[in-house]
Amino acid sequence: MTPKVSIIVPVYNAENYLSRCLDSLLSQKLKDIEIIAVNDGSTDRSLDLLRKYKKQDSRIVVIDNQNSGVSSARNTGLSAARGEYIGFVDADDWVDLDMYKEMYGTAISDEADIVMCSYIREFGSHSKIKNFNLPEKTCYHNEEVHNRVMRRLIGPLKEEMANPEFLDAWGTVWSKLYKTEVIRMNEIEFTDLSEIGTNEDLLFNIYASYYSRTFIFINRPFYHYWRANEASFTSGYNPNLVNQWSRLYSLIEGFLKEKKMEQDYFVALNNRKCIGTLGLGLNTVSKMNRVSVLAKICHLKKILTDHSIKNAFKEFDLSYFALHWRIFYSCARHRFAEGFYIMAVIINSLRWVVR
Repeated sequence: MTPKVSIIVPVYNAENYLSRCLDSLLSQKLKDIEIIAVNDGSTDRSLDLLRKYKKQDSRIVVIDNQNSGVSSARNTGLSAARGEYIGFVDADDWVDLDMYKEMYGTAISDEADIVMCSYIREFGSHSKIKNFNLPEKTCYHNEEVHNRVMRRLIGPLKEEMANPEFLDAWGTVWSKLYKTEVIRMNEIEFTDLSEIGTNEDLLFNIYASYYSRTFIFINRPFYHYWRANEASFTSGYNPNLVNQWSRLYSLIEGFLKEKKMEQDYFVALNNRKCIGTLGLGLNTVSKMNRVSVLAKICHLKKILTDHSIKNAFKEFDLSYFALHWRIFYSCARHRFAEGFYIMAVIINSLRWVVR
């Protein structure tokens, strides 16, 4: 019998958190589910744990792959999924017991292609609900899905730019439920991170929202996003990030041109490029980048003088930003690499204090 929902869980060295995740899924009030756990070449006891859970509950499907990255693991799960709808959960996260019952029920009653919920950021010592400042339920249909969801995924416009830290709050896949038919018919899959660096969720959601007719947002925090170990991975350094993000932007731009989208979408993408200099700056000033301060400043100068980024800043409106962001992005716009470096260092140190 076809399950109502397939839940795809990519697993890589998650033995410390995996039981918490699987227990929350197996305890779902919606019983007619399958859990597709894709082991991505774990070197710890994750695979043993998955096999143990599989013996206890036949709803678990275990796929053991060589290490190929989260995008490949999710694509493997997509190929194996049999459910009417598909969800994603990361192995170190967990969900409320009624998450999939509520989201699937909404998907069926509203004939939705995508259903999204809010989430709670879990820091170990405390929790924070992500505030979307929307009603309890918001429905988007047809062109509204493009104009209100897809465009927002691509980048912010006007008042939306006031909070750069909110840029990708809509872009996660684990907060959503997708109609399998939409994913399969349009051959939507995840792009490998070796190509784009990050934001594989974002690209997937841009494609999925373009082909969706109804998008429902439920303003209830069903999902628990574990960030207690955030410093261990987001403070790392990726020497290829500039080129990878350039490729990411090119893929988005190419898709917009192919679909003949309106100018607002390209403005939104330019705004993403400008706001994204924050991520490039934080990557450069990371302590894991072992080069000298002077070398980091020179690298930042190269980023800020990149043709694509320079052009994006020509139309970038700073008037919506708070003072500290206005100073930061003014340094970027005027290619003042030394000031940009100082601001990036300050932001990098404060982001672990101010949650």
